[in-house]
Amino acid sequence: MTIRLVLAGCGNMGYAMLSGWLKSGKLPPAAVFVVEPNDDLRKRAEALGCGAAADAAAIPADAVPGLVVIAVKPQVIRDVTAAYKRFGDGRTTFVSIAAGTPVATFEAILGHRAPIVRCMPNTPAAIGKGMMVVFSNPLVSDDARRFVADLLSASGEVATIDDESLMDAVTAVSGSGPAYIFHFIEALTLAAEKAGLPTQTAKLLAMQTVYGAASLAAESGEEPGLLRQQVTSPNGTTAAALAVLMGEERLTKLITEAVEAARLRSIELGK
Repeated sequence: MTIRLVLAGCGNMGYAMLSGWLKSGKLPPAAVFVVEPNDDLRKRAEALGCGAAADAAAIPADAVPGLVVIAVKPQVIRDVTAAYKRFGDGRTTFVSIAAGTPVATFEAILGHRAPIVRCMPNTPAAIGKGMMVVFSNPLVSDDARRFVADLLSASGEVATIDDESLMDAVTAVSGSGPAYIFHFIEALTLAAEKAGLPTQTAKLLAMQTVYGAASLAAESGEEPGLLRQQVTSPNGTTAAALAVLMGEERLTKLITEAVEAARLRSIELGK
């Protein structure tokens, strides 16, 4: 079978995305070739039925993949991408999930004929609940855009931006955002323990409450503000708690400061 996609890097995110593509039937294993120097990581790709090698030089000489997905850490992105320069003639679309690496970096390495898609995923993509945001350079065809969006949808929701500079804000909100939620679960768990609940019960209450609330917000179609109001009885327990969180816009200001700090750091890392 013709190689349709080359996956460069099969670490946690790369493997999660690959698994999603195969399980959803969006790609057959024989259509994917994985390049991964780590023996253990390469073997798990092979266990899924994909072709695999430790080096890009092992990709068949006559292969012209529709996509090359670069799923390696930003620190090694230049060296890794250079190995795929032979596919930079315009027939292959490149997709990068490397945080903070602009399209211009890939254009400088691959040449200015290469169609490039920059994607910012987040860790819930590992369970098919991720948020993927993409930006494409003008050389990416409509068919390639649709194919990339369809593949990424196996890992969660997909959104598109037309201004690459907004990727720093994307990174600060959805890229780093899961860590904010995890910390909120930690804080709610600790508060539950201080209120007298046993540790395991506190953990369960905190985690399931966040999960259930997020699921309700996603599935109800209602605005979060309205859902909040529906839980809040006048002068009740929820109102007492929200007076602390919303008084002087405390939580809103704190989250806004956190997102801005992450956005500015993303800009610094991209220089």
